[in-house]
Amino acid sequence: MDRADRALLEALQADSSRSIADLAALVHLSPSACHRRIKALEEQGLILGYAARVDARRLGLSVEVFVEITLDSQSREALDRFERAVCDFDDILECHLMSGAGDYLLRVAAADLDHYGQIHRDCLARLPGVSSMKSSFSLRRIKRFEGYSVPG
Repeated sequence: MDRADRALLEALQADSSRSIADLAALVHLSPSACHRRIKALEEQGLILGYAARVDARRLGLSVEVFVEITLDSQSREALDRFERAVCDFDDILECHLMSGAGDYLLRVAAADLDHYGQIHRDCLARLPGVSSMKSSFSLRRIKRFEGYSVPG
């Protein structure tokens, strides 16, 4: 990856709605060369897709919860069963296999505490193999993920 590729990745993470012409001018390439580089980055799997970042609060989701899950078994079958089940629930925004005390860390968004109670009852409590669950509520986001810094 050269300077132009790094600049393209950073520009696309900041605003993927920019036109090819705007991106090309930003990284000092012709539009056709810029388009070829973007296609190559996609084919290499460096660009996984494009999406809009939305404001969860404006969608009515003002409560963000991090849920630490410990399973009753760490067998491959138990982990696979849990991970498949997590993917069936849209209320679970992210799931990370962790080192440390808990096995998984989930991120969930809810409208309010009542809504989180419903998610807990209808979704989280139905996950297989859970021996303990600890919920922590985000009081305020300090920094939002805006994209990776491209090394180089």
